[in-house]
Amino acid sequence: MARMHARRKGTSRSVRPFRKEVPPWSTSDTKEIEKNILDLKKQGRSISEIGLILRDKHGVPDVKLATGKRIGRILREAGLESKIPEDLRNLITKALGMRKHLGENKNDLHNRRQLQLTESKVRRLVKYYVTSGKLPVGWEYKPETAEIMLSR
Repeated sequence: MARMHARRKGTSRSVRPFRKEVPPWSTSDTKEIEKNILDLKKQGRSISEIGLILRDKHGVPDVKLATGKRIGRILREAGLESKIPEDLRNLITKALGMRKHLGENKNDLHNRRQLQLTESKVRRLVKYYVTSGKLPVGWEYKPETAEIMLSR
């Protein structure tokens, strides 16, 4: 996939093998996996961290193959889903860090441009999440109140 704000090609990476069923070496129980997911979320882990921990420490190759549901759906059914989606939260955190840096270094033109690009990605994601129903209608990204939104 190409870059969003650059006229270059994307980077090549490894791809997870395509599977339709759980591998025979995986002996994970569905209830145990869901219990681990809920425990890790209560510890304050994000969805991507939960997936990595399940893969590395518990030997779960793919949560969707093992349980039939994604991690986000399991959390939603348990009522532990966060109000702001994880990718949007990460971009907002990145933009807040850049704003803090610009407050101390006002002449950093590269960072100012990168902040513009990051905030345009945030606005694009907000528009998508509002139209798909994951965020309420009228939800808007404001840099002044972004830190308060993330603390909830």
